Amino acid sequence: MSTQDLIERIDAEKAQLNKLKVQHAVSPIENPSIIKKSRRDIARMLTVLRQKNAKN
Repeated sequence: MSTQDLIERIDAEKAQLNKLKVQHAVSPIENPSIIKKSRRDIARMLTVLRQKNAKN
């Protein structure tokens, strides 16, 4: 996965996370643990991005 693809995916995941947070604030979602999972996925992708940038 290229750096640009990774950045685009991170942006999409962040948008999805914000949407989940708003949805949860308005009315509780069935499985709130997906918010936690989404945050961790974003953190993993950011880690990979930083590792790729450090190599270059």
